[in-house]
Amino acid sequence: MQITTSTQPQARFFLLSQTHLNLLTACPRKFQHVYLDQLGLPKLPEEEERQVLGTQFHKLMQQRELGLPITELIQAEPQLQRWFNAFTNSPPEMLMGDDLWSEGDYRDSEHQRTLCWHNYVLTGIYDLLILRQQQAQILDWKTYARPQNPQWLQQNWQTRLYPFLLVETSDYRPEQISMTYWFAESQGTEAEPQSLTFAYSSDRHEQTRQDLNQILKSLTSWLQLYWQGNPLPQVPIESGECRHHETNIGNSSESWCRFAIRCQRRLDSLMEGTRSKAISHIQELPLW
Repeated sequence: MQITTSTQPQARFFLLSQTHLNLLTACPRKFQHVYLDQLGLPKLPEEEERQVLGTQFHKLMQQRELGLPITELIQAEPQLQRWFNAFTNSPPEMLMGDDLWSEGDYRDSEHQRTLCWHNYVLTGIYDLLILRQQQAQILDWKTYARPQNPQWLQQNWQTRLYPFLLVETSDYRPEQISMTYWFAESQGTEAEPQSLTFAYSSDRHEQTRQDLNQILKSLTSWLQLYWQGNPLPQVPIESGECRHHETNIGNSSESWCRFAIRCQRRLDSLMEGTRSKAISHIQELPLW
């Protein structure tokens, strides 16, 4: 989030992306810790490595789109080679006819759109935007497998915000717009397709408008209180945002939000564990 310097907190200027909106919707207090308090936490090594590889793959696909050399990038990292081979073997449907372009068609890699919305600026960066006379297609590269529940991705703010921005900043109608995700780790089979496409509609556009108005209205109120020293709201403990349970075949695991202790959501659990450990070390005494 970008904040302009100002002597009046209320005049501060916010640039909001889908990442901000997703976190704000999931947990306002975590949004505060990350973007307002700027309490960045170190990433796990595997997270850092995955992010670097993802950035490199996006750079690779951008250079491919621009017609620039990509051989060195591919040869330098075997994982990029595997992902690019997956793309070559199973590209998104809208790219299968790359040589069939009409005059007036437009495509742009890493295309940015911004929209002033009340006291905020909404922004989105499209991995690839394809504009035709009667159709607009948004393409996004994902370096993980296709999720088992597409509904989760459909409700994600990226799927909602990107078409919304395009409608509000162009002459395209919602029904002329679609958004496609391409998953590098999927199998490219009928059981696990490499791509997933969401069609946009007037109903979805209106619902997104209403939800944006509501969430930004709430954010404005929360910020006014925040500048006065009051924290943003916490989600209910029952929401599952603080503690996640993952069940695999034969075992289950639990993970906590990294701010769970700061938010005093993990203290009871830690204290209970400490008491149990202490009790287990007490030697039993004979009763006779």
